[in-house]
Amino acid sequence: MKHRKRDGWNLWIEPLFALAIAVGLAYSVGHLWYFGYLPQPFFYEPFDIWADWFNVVYWSYDKGTYDSWGALYPPLTFVFLKIFSIGSCYPIAGGGVDGSAGLPARTCDWVGLVTFHGFYVLNIVLISLVFVKIDKRTAPWRAFALSAGFPMAEALERANLVIVAFTCILLAFGPLLKSARLRWLAAGLAINFKVYLISAVFPQLLRRRWKWFEGAILATIVIYLGTYAILGRGAPWEIYDNIVNFSTLHQAGSFLDVWFAVTYTALISLLNNSDFPMISLIGSRNVDLLLFILPLLLHIVQASILLAAAAAWLRPEAVPTYRLTNLGLCLALITSESGGYTQIFIFFFTFMEPWKGFGTKWAILMCYFLSIPLDIPVDRAVTTIVDTFIRGQTQIVTYYIMLGPFLRPLLIMTIPFALSCVTLRQVWFDIQRQGWKSRWRYRNDFPIMVGRGSPRRPLF
Repeated sequence: MKHRKRDGWNLWIEPLFALAIAVGLAYSVGHLWYFGYLPQPFFYEPFDIWADWFNVVYWSYDKGTYDSWGALYPPLTFVFLKIFSIGSCYPIAGGGVDGSAGLPARTCDWVGLVTFHGFYVLNIVLISLVFVKIDKRTAPWRAFALSAGFPMAEALERANLVIVAFTCILLAFGPLLKSARLRWLAAGLAINFKVYLISAVFPQLLRRRWKWFEGAILATIVIYLGTYAILGRGAPWEIYDNIVNFSTLHQAGSFLDVWFAVTYTALISLLNNSDFPMISLIGSRNVDLLLFILPLLLHIVQASILLAAAAAWLRPEAVPTYRLTNLGLCLALITSESGGYTQIFIFFFTFMEPWKGFGTKWAILMCYFLSIPLDIPVDRAVTTIVDTFIRGQTQIVTYYIMLGPFLRPLLIMTIPFALSCVTLRQVWFDIQRQGWKSRWRYRNDFPIMVGRGSPRRPLF
């Protein structure tokens, strides 16, 4: 009876947020149907729909993948896309560095269209199965929020390979696969699709899961070497140089580039951009204040994650594996800008948390709130003429300065900060009960209580 009363709040709050997401999604689809393009906060170029898939496919056929285009993806991406595409749709006429080189293939390469939509549907099924295994009561709302919310909808609009990588994450870190070797394989595939996902593997060391870590890293290396041999390009130093060049040269050139960001990196770049009159808009004092506060907020959250990791190393049995994986991903994603769709990884692991305690409730609610595909306009920015892909016509579009780009990165950072505080609290309470010396020892990735008790399997 007490349990029902304590957890009664989410009997209506989670369905209510799911309803808000459904309303926002319906509005976005209606806007697409009526105007021919998605509204803000979706990507601002109406002609660029599905670009992240077909442009990358083009460079899987062009040999200038890493030197001309400066690709950040390991070879697996291009081997995979070459298999699931129609080569005749991508005529190579001397190569080049045009980022939109593959867009004409959108009306020709039906195999690519079927592939990424197929993976999207597969993800919906896998997400549902994962959350049903975790908690049947909250499964419908959390599965819907993750499958139809803004990050996944944005990934589908961009046709980004994060959709395929997310399939691998679901299999590697969800409760669906029992075989450790298959989990390692899925983790290796995910990392070879998106390099930053290696941050999900290192937290396993905090729980002394040595074999799991070694197996995932070995699978990553084997997959990379195999696909590198098949593709014939994509050496480690080429990928590293391209990542370094991208991180140093990729700057926000206008307020349009800020919309798609999930960190304050683009906003800080805009504040430092002398070509954009931020000083005349908000004043030099406010610009200097923001340039001080925004990096400070990031460093505070980073420090909280590192403190939580240290606490988990001290008392690993007190912290679930999925939270450590989540904090590792958060550290990577809030430190470098990787696109709005990458929130799905943070949301997935956060939705594994039980509805218990202020910190976890806050993190869950932030995931719901950030999944609503709507934004609040602050002021009109510019009216321009653009080309749209869905309608295939040129039309006038009005862009607005929205509240989301200024608020969204802060709300995202509160998720790892809240979970870090929860972790520190749980470890401290565990130390108060057991003392500073843990009674748990790890053998073959299983925690075993010394002296009494039975083996307990780590939470997937």
